[in-house]
Amino acid sequence: MNIRPADDDDFDAIKAVARVTWHDTYDELDEELIDRTVDDWYTDDSMPLEAPGTVVLVVEDERGEIVGFTHAVAQGDTADILRMYVEPDAQGEGVGTDLHERLVEQLEAYDVDRIRSFDFAFNDASRRFYEGLGFEQTDTGEVTIEGSTYDEAVYTLEL
Repeated sequence: MNIRPADDDDFDAIKAVARVTWHDTYDELDEELIDRTVDDWYTDDSMPLEAPGTVVLVVEDERGEIVGFTHAVAQGDTADILRMYVEPDAQGEGVGTDLHERLVEQLEAYDVDRIRSFDFAFNDASRRFYEGLGFEQTDTGEVTIEGSTYDEAVYTLEL
């Protein structure tokens, strides 16, 4: 397994990981809505690699194929994990944990005191993953996709 900074050539693979993971994870969402959302949210415009405070990492398997990624933005004393996905076939093997650990290393350069992550409140697997890393649910929110509002859980890790 190799974890490295993403580059512009990785966006097709990032989008593919997001698509398969969303379809596997978010049964509550319509399949066509998932496809449209992934097409909108996982692009070089929505994840600018050179933006200040931005960290985008990918995980490659032994064949060199991208099987996971994360995107975080540090502002002030807080970093927000906006995206972290691992292909379903690679989950449960420590890939997400290793990706998280590398992300924390990268975010330490921005001198943050806390890291937050956001996910749909109905995603129990995400809750278990983040709690296993020491995060606590500290807030709730809402995310709107194509006019529909979904409850969101906010997880926080104090460093």
